[in-house]
Amino acid sequence: MKKFGLFIIGAIAGIIALANLGSLLGLAISALIVYVGVSQYVKSTTTWTKILWAAIGLVGLLSAAANVPAFFGVLAIVAIYFVVKKWKEEPIVLEAKTEDPFMNFEKQWNELSK
Repeated sequence: MKKFGLFIIGAIAGIIALANLGSLLGLAISALIVYVGVSQYVKSTTTWTKILWAAIGLVGLLSAAANVPAFFGVLAIVAIYFVVKKWKEEPIVLEAKTEDPFMNFEKQWNELSK
């Protein structure tokens, strides 16, 4: 039942991520514009070039903020990551009880001496 729930959550998150693929691409381009604007702003020496690169970075930032569906796509991708991570977890294997009375005594003695 647990795997079925993980499958349903993963399928819904996958559909959301695919539906927002275009806006995710727009968000990536906006992030690239912001990165170029900031890096060129730091490298520039004159005031006019600093103003130009700051304006370009601001346009990229506003464009990224306008891509609200892309943020849902990013959340869906994060959900897919956690579903896959949870799916691949190994099940917890309980220790088998041994019939050797000395092993049981050692285990109980260790628990008592803590």
